[in-house]
Amino acid sequence: MSDDISDYDDETALIRDVGDEVAAADTPEENASEEGAPVEVDPLLVALRQRDEYLEALQRLQADFENYRKRVARTSEEVAARVAGDLVVKLLTVLDAFDLARAHFAVSESDEALALTQTRGLLLDTLSKEGLERIDEVGGSFDPQVHDAVAHEPGDTEHPMVDEVLRAGYRWKGAVVRPAMVRVKG
Repeated sequence: MSDDISDYDDETALIRDVGDEVAAADTPEENASEEGAPVEVDPLLVALRQRDEYLEALQRLQADFENYRKRVARTSEEVAARVAGDLVVKLLTVLDAFDLARAHFAVSESDEALALTQTRGLLLDTLSKEGLERIDEVGGSFDPQVHDAVAHEPGDTEHPMVDEVLRAGYRWKGAVVRPAMVRVKG
């Protein structure tokens, strides 16, 4: 059977060589023999050459479509991530309102205070599971990329430290969407 395959490969190579020569000859003069008589072109060779051209065109079309499909999927993911990030930024004001309400009801044990605290916790937990991180650590070193210093107190430390968080900051999937508003000391 291996002889059959090698014979087939040899014949295929010969057919392609002859097909290339036939395809390269565009004018009747080029299809003529040295004596001036026209050379007969085998229709099978022409059909094989045409088949190869169609196959190459189809393979290029399939590759182009696969690249297009991947590009559309990537663009869709980017748009969805951007829309989700925009929604989270809009919800930050709601979280701020919950924080203010919690601070207001800090000394109260009323049912309303408990309901506000639980609702705030549910919203924050849900957003945290999707990639929201709260920036509100007190006592850590000041980082201008995640903190917005609005007040400064002198202190005995060499490097400025976060003394108080006036408004929490947030990261969305690792990127800071709003820096924490802080008072620094040192």
